[in-house]
Amino acid sequence: MSLPKTLADDVARNLVMVAQLLDEDPEAAYEYSRIALRLASRVAAVREAAGFASYATARYGEALAEFRATRRMTGSVDLWPVMADCERGMGRPERALAMAGAPEVQKLDKAGQVEMRLVAAGARQDMGQPEAAVVTLQGPELASNAMNPWTARLRYAYADALLAVDRKAEAREWFAKALESDQSGSTDASDRLAELDGVEFVDALVEDPAEAQDAEAAVEPAKTKAARAEADADADAEADEDEDEDEDAIEDEDVVERVEIAEVEVDITDEADPASFLDSPFKEPRQGTDEV
Repeated sequence: MSLPKTLADDVARNLVMVAQLLDEDPEAAYEYSRIALRLASRVAAVREAAGFASYATARYGEALAEFRATRRMTGSVDLWPVMADCERGMGRPERALAMAGAPEVQKLDKAGQVEMRLVAAGARQDMGQPEAAVVTLQGPELASNAMNPWTARLRYAYADALLAVDRKAEAREWFAKALESDQSGSTDASDRLAELDGVEFVDALVEDPAEAQDAEAAVEPAKTKAARAEADADADAEADEDEDEDEDAIEDEDVVERVEIAEVEVDITDEADPASFLDSPFKEPRQGTDEV
């Protein structure tokens, strides 16, 4: 189906955003897919993108509806495994197993068939059949030494199935093989190996609570000492200030006393000898002269 150029550009921009955000922010990718779906719901690529966005956000019912619509539009069976996994997500593992035995599986390429086997094994585990899950994953693809895009995931799933039936030694062997073939880091095989080996990773940036408490206890006396020193300094400053005020008060009283004494002396001198006033340090400035 062809779209007008402006509309096609808008749809394409939204599909690009879906592809970019699907892994890192699936909810945002889902919102962009809904916009594209409103703009061009009859375009198979839009329905497929909407299906994967719904699948990434665990909206399995919506995803299954979009994948079925895509299949009707294109006639392709490529989405058959993910459609079966949607059935698992909706709590219907028996339907997923039925799809694993359908004729459509024979039309899938090797990657699709491996993906279908992974889904079927997961459905067996959902149904409480872990031994059957182990058998489901066995096959020539698992034994092959060839490295394919799906090799790491198949080996990882097999190791996990072995661990579920308490075959730990074999599980460790296959986790190691999964890690060896996982060039893109799509699995956490290294963590599972460490867990089986009893290795515990400690984040160097995370402080041990006990050490933090000891450090705080060591710092506390220093804080107390510093606070005490600061309080003593403030007390000394206040004492010095009080002492200065006392000295100022004494000086002021002394000045007053000296002035009073001087005034008495002036009064006595004026009566006894007027000339002596001229030599007094407290004499008033002369306002004029008596000469004519």
